[in-house]
Amino acid sequence: MSYSAKIGPSILSSDLACLGTECVRMMECGADFLHLDVMDGHFVPNITFGHPMVECLRNCVGPGPFFDMHMMVSRPEQWVKPMAAAGANQYTFHLEATTNAGNLIKEIRESGMKVGLAIKPGTTVEELAPWAGQINMALVMTVEPGFGGQKFMEDMMPKVSWLRSQFPSLDIEVDGGVGPSTIHKCAEAGANMIVSGSAVVSSDDPRSVIAMLRTAVSEAIQKRSLDR
Repeated sequence: MSYSAKIGPSILSSDLACLGTECVRMMECGADFLHLDVMDGHFVPNITFGHPMVECLRNCVGPGPFFDMHMMVSRPEQWVKPMAAAGANQYTFHLEATTNAGNLIKEIRESGMKVGLAIKPGTTVEELAPWAGQINMALVMTVEPGFGGQKFMEDMMPKVSWLRSQFPSLDIEVDGGVGPSTIHKCAEAGANMIVSGSAVVSSDDPRSVIAMLRTAVSEAIQKRSLDR
Protein backbone atom coordinates (compact mmCIF):
# COMPACT_ATOMS: atom_id res chain seq x y z
CA MET A 1 0.00 0.00 0.00
CA SER A 2 1.60 3.22 -1.10
CA TYR A 3 -0.89 5.73 0.22
CA SER A 4 -0.65 7.78 3.41
CA ALA A 5 -2.82 10.07 5.52
CA LYS A 6 -3.00 13.60 4.16
CA ILE A 7 -5.09 16.41 5.60
CA GLY A 8 -6.05 19.41 3.48
CA PRO A 9 -7.93 22.39 4.90
CA SER A 10 -10.50 23.84 2.54
CA ILE A 11 -9.41 27.45 2.39
CA LEU A 12 -12.82 28.65 1.23
CA SER A 13 -13.85 28.34 4.89
CA SER A 14 -11.29 30.93 5.95
CA ASP A 15 -11.45 34.72 6.01
CA LEU A 16 -11.27 35.49 2.29
CA ALA A 17 -9.89 38.96 2.95
CA CYS A 18 -6.78 37.32 4.43
CA LEU A 19 -6.46 34.29 2.17
CA GLY A 20 -2.68 34.33 1.81
CA THR A 21 -2.13 34.63 5.55
CA GLU A 22 -4.70 31.91 6.16
CA CYS A 23 -2.92 29.53 3.76
CA VAL A 24 0.36 30.13 5.57
CA ARG A 25 -1.36 29.61 8.93
CA MET A 26 -2.86 26.28 7.81
CA MET A 27 0.51 25.00 6.59
CA GLU A 28 2.12 26.05 9.88
CA CYS A 29 -0.60 24.11 11.72
CA GLY A 30 0.48 20.92 9.96
CA ALA A 31 -1.66 20.75 6.81
CA ASP A 32 -0.35 18.35 4.16
CA PHE A 33 -1.99 20.20 1.28
CA LEU A 34 -4.42 23.04 0.60
CA HIS A 35 -7.78 22.38 -1.05
CA LEU A 36 -8.90 25.23 -3.29
CA ASP A 37 -12.53 25.27 -4.44
CA VAL A 38 -13.08 26.84 -7.84
CA MET A 39 -16.76 27.42 -8.70
CA ASP A 40 -17.99 29.03 -11.92
CA GLY A 41 -21.66 29.75 -11.20
CA HIS A 42 -22.67 27.21 -13.89
CA PHE A 43 -21.65 23.73 -12.74
CA VAL A 44 -22.58 24.84 -9.22
CA PRO A 45 -24.64 27.92 -8.29
CA ASN A 46 -21.87 29.74 -6.41
CA ILE A 47 -18.89 31.70 -7.72
CA THR A 48 -15.57 31.70 -5.89
CA PHE A 49 -12.24 32.53 -7.55
CA GLY A 50 -10.11 31.60 -10.54
CA HIS A 51 -6.51 31.30 -11.65
CA PRO A 52 -5.48 34.95 -10.91
CA MET A 53 -6.20 34.31 -7.22
CA VAL A 54 -4.31 31.01 -7.35
CA GLU A 55 -1.29 32.78 -8.83
CA CYS A 56 -1.41 35.41 -6.05
CA LEU A 57 -1.62 32.69 -3.40
CA ARG A 58 1.29 30.80 -4.94
CA ASN A 59 3.40 33.97 -4.88
CA CYS A 60 2.38 34.52 -1.26
CA VAL A 61 3.06 31.03 0.13
CA GLY A 62 6.02 30.07 -2.06
CA PRO A 63 6.61 26.86 -4.01
CA GLY A 64 6.16 24.40 -1.11
CA PRO A 65 2.43 23.97 -0.39
CA PHE A 66 0.56 21.46 -2.57
CA PHE A 67 -2.46 23.10 -4.22
CA ASP A 68 -5.29 20.63 -4.85
CA MET A 69 -7.68 22.43 -7.19
CA HIS A 70 -11.28 21.25 -6.94
CA MET A 71 -12.66 22.46 -10.26
CA MET A 72 -16.43 22.78 -9.90
CA VAL A 73 -16.72 24.21 -13.40
CA SER A 74 -18.78 23.30 -16.45
CA ARG A 75 -15.83 23.47 -18.88
CA PRO A 76 -12.84 21.97 -17.05
CA GLU A 77 -10.82 21.79 -20.30
CA GLN A 78 -10.77 25.59 -20.44
CA TRP A 79 -8.78 26.10 -17.24
CA VAL A 80 -6.06 23.43 -17.38
CA LYS A 81 -3.30 25.60 -18.83
CA PRO A 82 -4.16 28.75 -16.82
CA MET A 83 -4.20 26.77 -13.56
CA ALA A 84 -0.91 25.04 -14.37
CA ALA A 85 0.66 28.42 -15.13
CA ALA A 86 -0.76 29.85 -11.88
CA GLY A 87 1.02 27.18 -9.81
CA ALA A 88 -1.61 24.49 -9.23
CA ASN A 89 -0.23 21.01 -8.37
CA GLN A 90 -3.31 18.84 -8.85
CA TYR A 91 -6.30 19.47 -11.09
CA THR A 92 -9.41 17.71 -9.82
CA PHE A 93 -12.25 17.87 -12.32
CA HIS A 94 -15.78 16.50 -12.14
CA LEU A 95 -16.65 13.46 -14.22
CA GLU A 96 -20.12 14.97 -14.73
CA ALA A 97 -18.61 18.07 -16.40
CA THR A 98 -16.90 16.42 -19.37
CA THR A 99 -17.73 14.10 -22.24
CA ASN A 100 -14.08 13.22 -22.85
CA ALA A 101 -12.42 12.36 -19.55
CA GLY A 102 -9.56 10.49 -21.22
CA ASN A 103 -8.49 13.48 -23.27
CA LEU A 104 -8.74 15.80 -20.26
CA ILE A 105 -6.64 13.47 -18.11
CA LYS A 106 -3.95 13.47 -20.81
CA GLU A 107 -4.06 17.27 -21.06
CA ILE A 108 -3.68 17.72 -17.29
CA ARG A 109 -0.71 15.35 -17.19
CA GLU A 110 0.96 17.09 -20.11
CA SER A 111 0.61 20.41 -18.30
CA GLY A 112 2.65 18.99 -15.41
CA MET A 113 -0.13 18.59 -12.85
CA LYS A 114 -1.45 15.54 -11.05
CA VAL A 115 -4.94 14.36 -11.96
CA GLY A 116 -7.90 14.17 -9.61
CA LEU A 117 -11.34 12.93 -10.66
CA ALA A 118 -14.40 13.87 -8.60
CA ILE A 119 -17.91 12.47 -8.47
CA LYS A 120 -21.03 14.06 -7.01
CA PRO A 121 -23.27 12.09 -4.61
CA GLY A 122 -25.64 11.16 -7.45
CA THR A 123 -22.89 9.63 -9.63
CA THR A 124 -22.06 5.97 -9.18
CA VAL A 125 -18.54 4.90 -8.38
CA GLU A 126 -18.67 2.41 -11.26
CA GLU A 127 -18.75 5.40 -13.65
CA LEU A 128 -15.41 6.55 -12.23
CA ALA A 129 -13.85 3.08 -12.27
CA PRO A 130 -12.72 2.98 -15.94
CA TRP A 131 -10.48 5.99 -15.28
CA ALA A 132 -9.06 4.92 -11.91
CA GLY A 133 -5.88 3.50 -13.43
CA GLN A 134 -5.10 6.82 -15.13
CA ILE A 135 -5.61 9.23 -12.23
CA ASN A 136 -3.68 10.13 -9.08
CA MET A 137 -6.72 10.66 -6.88
CA ALA A 138 -10.44 9.95 -6.76
CA LEU A 139 -12.64 12.44 -4.89
CA VAL A 140 -15.89 11.12 -3.46
CA MET A 141 -18.07 14.10 -2.56
CA THR A 142 -19.80 13.63 0.79
CA VAL A 143 -22.10 16.63 0.22
CA GLU A 144 -23.61 18.19 -2.90
CA PRO A 145 -20.83 20.41 -4.28
CA GLY A 146 -21.24 24.17 -4.29
CA PHE A 147 -22.01 25.10 -0.69
CA GLY A 148 -20.13 24.87 2.59
CA GLY A 149 -21.51 23.76 5.94
CA GLN A 150 -23.67 20.86 4.69
CA LYS A 151 -24.28 17.67 6.64
CA PHE A 152 -21.94 14.74 5.94
CA MET A 153 -23.57 12.02 3.79
CA GLU A 154 -22.61 8.74 5.41
CA ASP A 155 -24.27 6.80 2.58
CA MET A 156 -21.32 7.77 0.34
CA MET A 157 -18.95 5.55 2.36
CA PRO A 158 -19.71 2.37 0.33
CA LYS A 159 -18.25 4.21 -2.71
CA VAL A 160 -15.03 4.81 -0.78
CA SER A 161 -14.89 1.19 0.43
CA TRP A 162 -15.45 -0.13 -3.08
CA LEU A 163 -12.72 2.07 -4.54
CA ARG A 164 -10.28 1.06 -1.81
CA SER A 165 -10.99 -2.65 -2.40
CA GLN A 166 -10.62 -2.34 -6.19
CA PHE A 167 -7.70 0.12 -6.29
CA PRO A 168 -5.65 -0.47 -3.13
CA SER A 169 -2.96 2.14 -3.79
CA LEU A 170 -5.15 4.97 -5.12
CA ASP A 171 -5.38 8.25 -3.20
CA ILE A 172 -9.04 8.55 -2.20
CA GLU A 173 -10.29 11.93 -1.04
CA VAL A 174 -13.49 12.84 0.79
CA ASP A 175 -14.87 16.36 0.88
CA GLY A 176 -17.92 17.76 2.64
CA GLY A 177 -18.94 17.77 6.29
CA VAL A 178 -15.74 16.01 7.34
CA GLY A 179 -14.40 16.73 10.83
CA PRO A 180 -13.67 15.03 14.16
CA SER A 181 -17.21 13.61 14.42
CA THR A 182 -17.18 11.98 10.96
CA ILE A 183 -13.49 11.19 10.34
CA HIS A 184 -13.62 7.63 11.69
CA LYS A 185 -16.30 6.61 9.17
CA CYS A 186 -14.17 8.05 6.34
CA ALA A 187 -10.98 6.45 7.60
CA GLU A 188 -12.57 3.03 8.12
CA ALA A 189 -14.04 3.13 4.61
CA GLY A 190 -10.56 3.72 3.19
CA ALA A 191 -10.25 7.45 2.52
CA ASN A 192 -6.73 8.79 3.00
CA MET A 193 -6.95 12.37 1.69
CA ILE A 194 -9.20 14.37 3.96
CA VAL A 195 -10.62 17.76 3.05
CA SER A 196 -11.94 19.60 6.07
CA GLY A 197 -13.32 23.12 6.02
CA SER A 198 -14.79 24.84 9.03
CA ALA A 199 -13.89 21.98 11.42
CA VAL A 200 -10.23 22.89 10.92
CA VAL A 201 -10.19 26.48 9.72
CA SER A 202 -12.70 27.86 12.24
CA SER A 203 -11.27 25.87 15.14
CA ASP A 204 -9.57 27.60 18.09
CA ASP A 205 -6.81 25.03 17.70
CA PRO A 206 -6.46 23.95 14.05
CA ARG A 207 -3.17 22.18 14.78
CA SER A 208 -4.77 19.68 17.16
CA VAL A 209 -7.76 19.09 14.82
CA ILE A 210 -5.41 18.37 11.89
CA ALA A 211 -3.36 16.03 14.10
CA MET A 212 -6.50 14.23 15.29
CA LEU A 213 -7.76 13.73 11.71
CA ARG A 214 -4.36 12.46 10.59
CA THR A 215 -4.09 10.03 13.51
CA ALA A 216 -7.54 8.57 12.77
CA VAL A 217 -6.61 7.96 9.12
CA SER A 218 -3.12 6.62 9.90
CA GLU A 219 -4.52 4.14 12.42
CA ALA A 220 -7.11 2.91 9.90
CA ILE A 221 -4.40 2.47 7.25
CA GLN A 222 -2.25 0.54 9.72
CA LYS A 223 -5.17 -1.67 10.70
CA ARG A 224 -5.97 -2.36 7.05
CA SER A 225 -2.41 -3.48 6.34
CA LEU A 226 -2.47 -5.79 9.37
CA ASP A 227 -5.80 -7.29 8.32
CA ARG A 228 -4.56 -8.21 4.85
